[in-house]
Amino acid sequence: MAGINFAQWGNDLYTGRRSYPIVQRRKRWFTIVGVLAIASILILATRGLTLGIDFRGGSEFTVAGTSTTDQQPAVDAVHDVLPDDEPRVAVIGGDSVRVQTEQVDDAQEAELVTGLADAYGVEESAITTSFVGPTWGAGVSMRALWGTVVFVVAAALFMAVYFRAWRMSVAAIVAMLGDLLISAGVYSLIGWEVTPSTVIGFLTILGFSLYDKMVVFDKVRENTADVFTQTRNTYEERANLAVNQTLVRSINTSVVALLPVASILFVGAFLLGAGTLRDLSLSLFVGIAVGAASSIFLATPLDVALRTREPKIAAHTRSVLEGREQLAAEGGHDAELAAASTGSTQLIPGRHQGHGAQPRRRRGN
Repeated sequence: MAGINFAQWGNDLYTGRRSYPIVQRRKRWFTIVGVLAIASILILATRGLTLGIDFRGGSEFTVAGTSTTDQQPAVDAVHDVLPDDEPRVAVIGGDSVRVQTEQVDDAQEAELVTGLADAYGVEESAITTSFVGPTWGAGVSMRALWGTVVFVVAAALFMAVYFRAWRMSVAAIVAMLGDLLISAGVYSLIGWEVTPSTVIGFLTILGFSLYDKMVVFDKVRENTADVFTQTRNTYEERANLAVNQTLVRSINTSVVALLPVASILFVGAFLLGAGTLRDLSLSLFVGIAVGAASSIFLATPLDVALRTREPKIAAHTRSVLEGREQLAAEGGHDAELAAASTGSTQLIPGRHQGHGAQPRRRRGN
């Protein structure tokens, strides 16, 4: 990458002097997303999500100041009291162990505290206990589900009203749900617990994904506002120009967002151990990366796939292509036609621009 002038590269993308056929290759992106979505579904179906105690209920014991963070002593101590339970043991920081079990009564809790204290060689006072009832856990799960549903419905209605195009709304919602599905698949594959912090992270990435897609769609709307008043470019080509014009912005925004999240993920996972930081940062990191990619490779291509089925747009596309074929048969404008056919035209869409008119240019970023 040495020697590349990124400022000039971004300016070329914005003005159309350089262009990548992202929308034109939409079948490739749809296939990739489909494979990832199916893989995520299979992972979720076979491995499931590891729900934290806040969702499933149970008892939690935190042993502080241990000389070892080996998990086996905790497992053995739990099995001495609850032979049929499979405890979830995690390391917190460098000298604490968290043990989660099924909900226990007072007598079992006292036995577990004594057993864990003996197993790790600490005083019983160094062990803190807490529990979450199954009713409260079910309530948290239901609120998390309703929060996601309300967000998706509100986002769909907002985009349909703002863009006055239900197809853009459908494309954005499908892309956001794909972001959520793939992020959940990654979370299931890694096996970390899903906690309320994870749910907050998922809702946050939906918000980030929606914002990123709205920026791209706003540019698509601007570029295609007068598409029927000219016969130089198709709807697909002008939408592709919009994706290229917002490409640098999408990359920059994602990198700026990912860097601090990656730092939090490193601190939460490797320095402090399991906890809120780790749960939140993993969902954010995966979601931001997937959301940025879907804004570029899925949302607008899906909108174009839906819009090109409209009779008016299909007729306009045929008119543009027939005009190019006629000019090609006449032997003129070969370079321009070749560029236009690949979506790499240098045209900046202007209003009331007919066939053969001089393109209106703008200054770059």
